[in-house]
Amino acid sequence: MELQYVLELLGTIVFAISGALAIREREHDMFGAGFTGFITAIGGGTLRDILLDSYPLVWIGDVRFLYAILIGILAAFVFPNFLSRLRRTFFLFDTLGIAFFTVLGVEKALSLGVRPEIAAIMGMFSAVMGGVIRDTLTNEIPILFRKEIYASACLSGAIFYLTLNYFDVSRDVNLLLSIAVIILIRLLSMKYKLSLPRLD
Repeated sequence: MELQYVLELLGTIVFAISGALAIREREHDMFGAGFTGFITAIGGGTLRDILLDSYPLVWIGDVRFLYAILIGILAAFVFPNFLSRLRRTFFLFDTLGIAFFTVLGVEKALSLGVRPEIAAIMGMFSAVMGGVIRDTLTNEIPILFRKEIYASACLSGAIFYLTLNYFDVSRDVNLLLSIAVIILIRLLSMKYKLSLPRLD
């Protein structure tokens, strides 16, 4: 099993956990939590594939992604106390999810023959749109519109991946390094409360 495929399944699981916990911490409705986890996990990738005219959609063409979503949702219900005790639970799962999906979105776009500039945007879309949908469903201001560095971290990681790819860095090494860059940017931005300049 290729590293990319493993990371894509892991990203699906952590986004499903993020979505399910967002509802479970407010209510105990398993269907609502499951639906939100499902939409969070598939939202970004589905939008990317539709824009790129790539069919069947990933989660329709490979049933393992549905199983990955189910694992994430069940984990949110079976281990809620453990997951809730994790410091900044949503930050943890969001950071892992966007890091995985940014890089994988870039790879998917490149494999379909689009230009690198478009691939970077598709990587960002893959990463952030699931979270935007989750926040909208839970009546939160979408994280994309808050002060913290989020989509820009994804775009930076996408550009970093494309740069290493241009210099023929090993694909697996590139995957891991680019994911690490996104995680590092998010961690540093939260620790030091960094944000992009505001338009006044």
